[in-house]
Amino acid sequence: MGLEILYSQEYTFTRFLLQRGIAFLYLMGFLIAANQGRGLLGQHGLLPIHLFTARTRFWDNPSIFYWKNSDGFISGIAWLGVFISTLALLGLSDAFGYLFSFVIWFSLWVLYSSFVNVGQDFYGFGWEILLLETGFLALFLGPTSAPVALPIIWLYRWLLFRVIFGAGLIKIRGDECWRDLTCMYYFYETQPLPNSLSWYFHHLPKWFHRFSVFYNHVVELIAPFGYFGPAVVRYTTAMLTIIFQIVIAISGNFSWLNLITIVLCIPCFDDGFFAYFATLPSFAMRAEAFSPLHAVFVIAVSGLLLYLSYKPLMNMISKRQAMNRSFDRWHLMNTYGAFGSITKERYEIILEGTTEQHPDPATQWTPYEFKGKPGDPRRRPPQVSPYHYKLDWQMWFAAMSDFRFHPWIINLVAKLLEGNKEVLGLLKEDPFKGEKPRYIRAHLYLYRFTKNPKEGWWKRARVSLYMPAMSLDDQGFRNYLREEGWLDGEEEQKS
Repeated sequence: MGLEILYSQEYTFTRFLLQRGIAFLYLMGFLIAANQGRGLLGQHGLLPIHLFTARTRFWDNPSIFYWKNSDGFISGIAWLGVFISTLALLGLSDAFGYLFSFVIWFSLWVLYSSFVNVGQDFYGFGWEILLLETGFLALFLGPTSAPVALPIIWLYRWLLFRVIFGAGLIKIRGDECWRDLTCMYYFYETQPLPNSLSWYFHHLPKWFHRFSVFYNHVVELIAPFGYFGPAVVRYTTAMLTIIFQIVIAISGNFSWLNLITIVLCIPCFDDGFFAYFATLPSFAMRAEAFSPLHAVFVIAVSGLLLYLSYKPLMNMISKRQAMNRSFDRWHLMNTYGAFGSITKERYEIILEGTTEQHPDPATQWTPYEFKGKPGDPRRRPPQVSPYHYKLDWQMWFAAMSDFRFHPWIINLVAKLLEGNKEVLGLLKEDPFKGEKPRYIRAHLYLYRFTKNPKEGWWKRARVSLYMPAMSLDDQGFRNYLREEGWLDGEEEQKS
């Protein structure tokens, strides 16, 4: 027997589904980077990588972009990630033995961590480090021809436990509305990026909203302990979690947060569960290639991750629990949580521009529309997840405080004034059709769902001026942009 006792034939189809799920998540992440990376992080993006790497150390934020960070290189790495994750999704990553499988999954982990570690505000979401921790464990799942290492299955359950139980604890310790069961009165309307179904969920009876919060507490505070139980208990608690995540996913846009949580539920099921519903593929019956070297790696990694689990565990039981935080620079062991507090009112920043050289009270200002976030009250809130519009999500955060707490929004205004095509590509459209505006300002609006979507999805009221009108003709504004390194070369020459 020996080290073979660490392996099982009972999770080969489970592993197959788990690997396909992780590959799809990587594919989403790299597609987002390919489509939005240059506008967000490029040489003339909102938070350029080269400025970040110039003031930080590689050892603190390991990333290949310390070596090179041109726009072409950023796009190239993103599309390389798309290609490799497609190979993994098709199963080619696991068809040629241990080494090839390890190289494929290691490449995905290194490439995506390179974006996360230099992505700053635009990669500061919990699901980013969650994908990295999930992806790191995938390095040791092994190829299709091999049995499955049980310690890795248990580590996935431990990860799922921290995700769900951490979310439950942060809620019960946070906003009072989680304790009096009223949070869902507001949640669907005030969440970061509502979809059209959010309107219908918002208008459900209050008893349903209160039951939703109760069910949330059952799934997040009780069910996670079942992930480590006997088969029937695991199946039941994992299914409760999956149903919960599906409901959340259809009621809003949360990137791949719900999808990755569903994927993490897969290790709670063994091949016997799936065999009840369908005949399993032949590979699930013939995994025989055992590798003693792989077993040594599994033991070493399991020991390391159990050692690193101390800080996340202490964080969960702490009264000052933090959520979505890494405890090591490689994101091997993290703590998670979501929506510890709920905003009761929804505020939106509406950017407006004009081509007039000397605006006056009679000036007509033209609004900029974003791809996902609310703007035009008549526009149907779109369904975009598991894709994610990173700028739209950050605009939700920015509306909660003064614009000076979010320097990137100042650079956003500058790039729109410059007519930067990469940044304009992050928006729904260019309202000026290629002509550069002379001034841009921002107002803060209070948004509420209407009573009837036929009359429009939102009603809104102007609250205050969020950002005064800014122009590149203002030398003080140009000096600030120059000090930050945000003034494009063409505009530098003009000045």
